[in-house]
Amino acid sequence: MESTESSYVSSPEAPRKRSPPPPKSPTSDSMEKPTYIRFLVSNAAAGSVIGKGGSTITDFQSQSGARIQLSRNQEFFPGTTDRIIMISGAINETLKAVDLVLAKLLSEIHAEEGDDVEPRTKVRLIVPNSSCGGIIGKAGSTIKSFIEESQAGIKISPQDNNYYGLNDRLVTVTGTLDEQMRAIDLILSKLAEDPHYSQSMNAPFSYPVAHNSMNYGPNGAGGKFQNNKEDRSNSVTIGVADGHIGLVVGRGGRTIMEISQVSGARIKISDRGDFMSGTSDRKVTITGSQRAIRAAESMIMQKVAYASERVMD
Repeated sequence: MESTESSYVSSPEAPRKRSPPPPKSPTSDSMEKPTYIRFLVSNAAAGSVIGKGGSTITDFQSQSGARIQLSRNQEFFPGTTDRIIMISGAINETLKAVDLVLAKLLSEIHAEEGDDVEPRTKVRLIVPNSSCGGIIGKAGSTIKSFIEESQAGIKISPQDNNYYGLNDRLVTVTGTLDEQMRAIDLILSKLAEDPHYSQSMNAPFSYPVAHNSMNYGPNGAGGKFQNNKEDRSNSVTIGVADGHIGLVVGRGGRTIMEISQVSGARIKISDRGDFMSGTSDRKVTITGSQRAIRAAESMIMQKVAYASERVMD
C-alpha cells in the first residue's frame, strides 16, 4: 500500500465498532466454513496493528473471533517493502477483523493529519492467480458488478514474472472504509466459493525472491555497491557460473527461497545472457546486513562447490 501510514484517515475516536454487512450469499455453510484474506501493510503501520506487547492484535482477535497473523519484520511481499497480514476464520469473523484493522490504520493517521474528511484510500489484497478469474467474471461482469455495488475502485494487477513461482496477484481496493469493506465482503464471499482458494492458507508468507536484476548501477555494472534506499543495508554482487545457476535457484525457486529465509538476505539473479563483465558468470546480488550477506554467500558457494565436486568425481 503506497505509504500505508499516510493513506489512511478517519475520525479521531477509537476505531468505530461497526459490523460489516453480511456476505451476499449467507448460506450457513459458507458462513461457518473457515476462510482467510491477506493484504499488505507497511512495516510502520504493522506496529500499530500489533500494539504494545501484542495488545492490539490480541484485542482484535477476541473482538472478532478471527485469527490475525503478520509476516515477520523483513518478510515482504515480492516487489514491495510491505508486510503481509493474514486474517482467518468464518467469513463474518474475518470481515469483522479486517474492519478493525483498517479502522485502526485510519485512526492512527487522523491523529497525525487532523483532516475531517475521510479520503478514498487504498488497500492491496493478495489473491492467488487461479482465483482471480472468479473475481473478474465473464468479460469482466463480476468485477463490474462489485464496483457498482460497493462504489469502490477495484483493480487487479497483472502477474509479476520477475519472481520464480509467484502465483499471487494484488487486488487494489480504493474507497472510503465503508466502500472498501463492502468490496472486500463481495470479493471474500466469491473467493470462499472457490475450493482451490483455501489451499493457499497453508503457506501464507512464503515467497520466492526475484531473479531479475533490477538493482544494478546506472550501467548495469556489478561489483559491490551501496543500496541508497536502505542505509543499514549493503548489496554485494558475486558471479556464479551459468551452468550452476539452476542449482542455486532450485526447483520452482525453492533453494534460493530457503537461502533467503535462512540468511535473512534478499537475492537477485541476473537474466540469462546478463553476465559479470568479461565472464560467463551470472550476477547474483545479495542485499541485507553484513551478517546476512556472508551467510547467503557461504550457502550459495557451498551449493556451487558441491556441484563442482560431483562433476570431478
